[in-house]
Amino acid sequence: MAHAVTQGDKGYIQEITGVKIIPFVYLGAKHMVTGYDHILFLLGVIFFLHGMKQIAGYVSLFAIGHSLTMLMGVYFNFGINSYIIDAIIGFSVLYKALDNLGAFKLWFGHQPDTRVATLIFGLLHGFGLASKIIEYDISADGLVPNLLAFNVGVEIGQLLALATILVVMKYWRASASFVQQAYAANVAMMAAGFTLMGFQIAGFVVTELAHVH
Repeated sequence: MAHAVTQGDKGYIQEITGVKIIPFVYLGAKHMVTGYDHILFLLGVIFFLHGMKQIAGYVSLFAIGHSLTMLMGVYFNFGINSYIIDAIIGFSVLYKALDNLGAFKLWFGHQPDTRVATLIFGLLHGFGLASKIIEYDISADGLVPNLLAFNVGVEIGQLLALATILVVMKYWRASASFVQQAYAANVAMMAAGFTLMGFQIAGFVVTELAHVH
């Protein structure tokens, strides 16, 4: 449901043709703001980052990644099964929570490059967006400008979500119990990522079995 396309939005998109910048900006922003799996991953990425330059660097990597695969995926009509890609996005939340908890260094004695991981997961998140936009069945008339407008909307939505997260994090970090609560929050995020993966894998298996029968 994190990438659900509402029937109203889907019907509207299928009816219109030509360049419609404002509606696509709105749909892009709405898609990101209501995409709680993307927001969970973003929260994980910036959880222990402090400087705005550092935060901007990581968020830019994520934005570049998902913009690239979203635009290319829709333009070339290449989507990945939505259950599979959403399971991978669930895994990205799980991965980032484990990373924040220092699990990889503890288990493997090595800390993976978080910037590379952020870019890779950005590319995968973009395929999630592309798979759902393909379901919109957008008219070829004005496709490229409308896609770019949708992407601008996604970035606006991401900045709104990020601004909210940063305000909350600023006050949270100032509290004396932040360290203990941070551990619990990342364990909860890990559980959420695992749950998202489970739902999507179960959905994929059920759908495939239904097709077989």
